[in-house]
Amino acid sequence: MKLLLDTHAVLWWLSDDARLGPSAREMIADPGNDVLVSAASLWEIVVKQRVGKLQADIGEICQAITAQGMSVLAIGAAHLTTLSVLPAHHRDPFDHLLIAQAICEGAVFLSADANVAAYPVRVMSCAV
Repeated sequence: MKLLLDTHAVLWWLSDDARLGPSAREMIADPGNDVLVSAASLWEIVVKQRVGKLQADIGEICQAITAQGMSVLAIGAAHLTTLSVLPAHHRDPFDHLLIAQAICEGAVFLSADANVAAYPVRVMSCAV
């Protein structure tokens, strides 16, 4: 199965945060799954770090993602085309791009964000 992790799911996984539920942990750890981290999530982490909302070292995060066998998903034209027609049910531009990427990639979007359910994307709660 192909999984695209929401930004908080990446951070929770890397920090072993208890908010990441056991089912989500199993899915991420399963070597049979293709686990993707979007460049948009890495960008969001840097933006939040720069404005003081998050303490993070993007270099360490990128190294950890690679070391754990996850793939970084670049932002491509197909993702932006899907994004351009995606309804704006809420105001988070990073979520919008991640949802568009999950749709394009045929991935399950692993997120705890309740707003995601309003979009035409396969979603699994990362809190379970």
